[in-house]
Amino acid sequence: MKLGFAPWVTAAVGASALLGASAQCPDYTTYSQSPQGNPSSGPLALPYMRPDPACRTFNSTAVEKVINDMKARLKDPDLARLFENTFPNTLDTTVKYFSKTENLAFIITGDITAQWLRDTANQFAHYHTLLSSDKELATLVKAVINNEARYVSQYPYCGAFQPPPESGLPPSHNDWADGVTVNPPVNNQTVYECKYEIDSLCGFLKLSRSYYQATNDSSFMNTNWFSAVDQIFRVIWEQSQSTFDENFNLVSYYNWTGGNGALSPAVNNAGNGEPKLYTGLVGTHHRPSDDLSTFAFLVPANAMLSVELTHLAEILDATKQAKNVSQLARKYSSTITNAIWETTLVDDIFAYEINGFNGRYVMDDANVPSLLALPYLGFLEKTHPAYVATRKLLLSRKNPYFVAGKNFSGIGGPHVDAWNPWPMSQISAIFGTDDDNEILQSLYLIANNTNGLGLIHESINIYDGTYTRPWFAWANSYFAEMLLDLAQRKPNLIFNNSKPYVPGQ
Repeated sequence: MKLGFAPWVTAAVGASALLGASAQCPDYTTYSQSPQGNPSSGPLALPYMRPDPACRTFNSTAVEKVINDMKARLKDPDLARLFENTFPNTLDTTVKYFSKTENLAFIITGDITAQWLRDTANQFAHYHTLLSSDKELATLVKAVINNEARYVSQYPYCGAFQPPPESGLPPSHNDWADGVTVNPPVNNQTVYECKYEIDSLCGFLKLSRSYYQATNDSSFMNTNWFSAVDQIFRVIWEQSQSTFDENFNLVSYYNWTGGNGALSPAVNNAGNGEPKLYTGLVGTHHRPSDDLSTFAFLVPANAMLSVELTHLAEILDATKQAKNVSQLARKYSSTITNAIWETTLVDDIFAYEINGFNGRYVMDDANVPSLLALPYLGFLEKTHPAYVATRKLLLSRKNPYFVAGKNFSGIGGPHVDAWNPWPMSQISAIFGTDDDNEILQSLYLIANNTNGLGLIHESINIYDGTYTRPWFAWANSYFAEMLLDLAQRKPNLIFNNSKPYVPGQ
C-alpha cells in the first residue's frame, strides 16, 4: 500500500534524519491493528511494532541508543518490548512534514491527520534530554515550535491545525467541524478544529521552554513566537473575566456551538457555556479530552498554566528578553496559583472544575492535565496532603469516571463511554506515587492490556477488553516517559540492578 509515512515527509538531510521517499510503506493505522514482528520472550509475547527503517518519518541515532540502553537494563522482556515500540513512536510515524530551510514541521497525533498543540507537546516530552546531543532532533523540535507559533498568533483559541501551506500536504476534512459556529470565525484550510482549551496554549509554552532548557538556544524566540505569546496573554485576560459585567452586559470573546444537524452538540447560552464569575482562574470552553467543560474554570489546566507561566518568565529572564512579559507571566502565575488554593479546595479535595458561584464538580478525566497528574505537571509534590487525599478519592467510586473491571481499571471520561478507562490514567497514577506496590500494579495493568499489540491505546472497555485508537502517539510517548522516570527514580523496580539511568548522561 503506497499510502504511508515516509513518502509524505520532507526532512532535513543529516546523520539523524532519514528520508524514505522510495519506500512502499503501509498505513500505520492498519499496521498497528495486528501483530507484526517477532514476539518478545516474556509471557505476553508482545510483537515488534516499529515500521521498517525506510518507512520511519524521522530517524535519530540518540533515540536508538536510548532504546538499546533500556533494553539492556529492563529485566522484564515484555516491558522492554513496550519501551522499544513506544519510545520512538512519535518519530517513527507522526512527522508528516519537516523542512529545516523553512523552519517548519507538521506533527500528527497518530490516526488523525492534524496537529494538536497539546498532543505535540506531550509527544515530544520524553525526547528533551536528547536535544543537546542530537542536533537534528533539536532542529526538528524548533521547527515544530515555529509552526505552532504561526498557528497560535493567528488563531489562539484553536487547538488543532491543518498542514502548513509550504508542506504541499492537502488539508483534512473534519466531519465534526461541519456545521459548527465559532466566534471569532476561523479558516478551515488552516484550522482543523477550533475548540478552545487553555491546556493547548500551555502545551505550546511547555514545548518552548523545554527546548530552551535542553539546548540554551533562544533562536526560536522570533517574531512569530513573541506574537504567539502576546496572543496567549490576550486569551488569559479575556477568559479570566466574568460572564456578565457589573451592568449584566454579556462578556463574550469566544463561543462555539454545534447543533442544527451538526455532529457536534449544541452548547447552551448561545455557545458560551455555563456562566462564570471572576476568581483569578482562567476559563476554558473544552477540556484536554476535547469534551465540553461543565464549569469553565478547569482546575488542573489552571495548575499547568501557573507552572508554565513561571517557566516562561524564567526563560525570558535567562535570555534577558521582554522583561515586561516576564513580569506579567509571574503576576498571572501567582494569581492563578492563589486562586487554586483559595477557591477549589474543600476538605483537602481539589475540585476538577468550578464556576465561581460556589459550584464545584469533583471528578477527574484521564487526559492530562488532570488532577491525578498534578505532581507530573510540577504544581505540587506527590506527598502533599491535598494531593494524597484527592488521589485517594479519584481512584475510587467517589470519582464518577473511575471504573474497575476484571482485567483493567482506571479513570476515563465522557470522551468515550464511562466504562472505558484510559491507560493514560494509570501512567499519571505512577507519576503520582512512590509506593512500589502501587507503581507495579499500575504498570502491569497497562502492560497486560495492549490487546497483544504492544502499543498503548486510548481506552479499554472493562467488559470485553476492546480498545479505541490503535495509533495514539501521545499515549505511547507518555508511557515511555513514565518508564524513563522510573529508570531514574525507581530503577530497582524495573532494572536488573539499582543503578539509575538518565538518557543523554
